[in-house]
Amino acid sequence: MILVVDMNQKKDSLGYCEFVLPILEIVKHQEQYRVKHYAEVTEEDLNSCSKVILSGTPLKDNTAVGHAEERFVWLRTVNKPVLGICAGMQAMGAVFGLLLTRCLEIGMTPMRTLTANPLFSGKFRAYSLHNFCVESSDEFEVLAESEKCVQALKHKQKPIYGVLFHPEVRNPEILMRFLSLKTMDC
Repeated sequence: MILVVDMNQKKDSLGYCEFVLPILEIVKHQEQYRVKHYAEVTEEDLNSCSKVILSGTPLKDNTAVGHAEERFVWLRTVNKPVLGICAGMQAMGAVFGLLLTRCLEIGMTPMRTLTANPLFSGKFRAYSLHNFCVESSDEFEVLAESEKCVQALKHKQKPIYGVLFHPEVRNPEILMRFLSLKTMDC
C-alpha cells in the first residue's frame, strides 16, 4: 500500500485537486493507496505502507514546510522508500537541516541528470512550479539539476528521494519507477 501525503494547507482544498489527484491517477494503476493530510499522518499509517509520496502544493502554500520539524520527524528514522515532490522535497530538506533558498521556476524546464539512479537518466524536460529550492549537504547526493537549481536529491543512507519538479504532470514514468522500487534497489 502506498501512502500519499497531501501537503496542502487545508484538507480537500483546490491544491488537493491540482497536486494530489494527478499522483493518484498514476498510483491507482500500480498499487493500493491511502491518502492522508500531512497533519493527520500516524505511526500506524507509516507502519502499514510500503512507500510514501509527499505531494506538492501551490506556490504560496508553504505551511507544511513550516511545520516540517514537528510533522515529518519520522523521515529521520524511516527505512522505506519516500519520494518528496516539490513541497515534499522542501519539507524533507527542512527535517535534515538543508538550506532553502529562493528559486522561481514555472513551466517546462530542462533537467540534467548528474548521478545514475533508478528514477530517470540523461537530459529530460519536466514541469516546475516552485519559489524555493533545497541546497544539498553531505548527507545527500544531487541526482539532477536545472540551469537555476538542484532538482533532485537522494539521501545517501536511506531510500529517501526528493524532486523539485512535478513528475505527476508530464513525467508519470518517474513516479511509476519509484512505485516499482524494491528497498534493495534504493
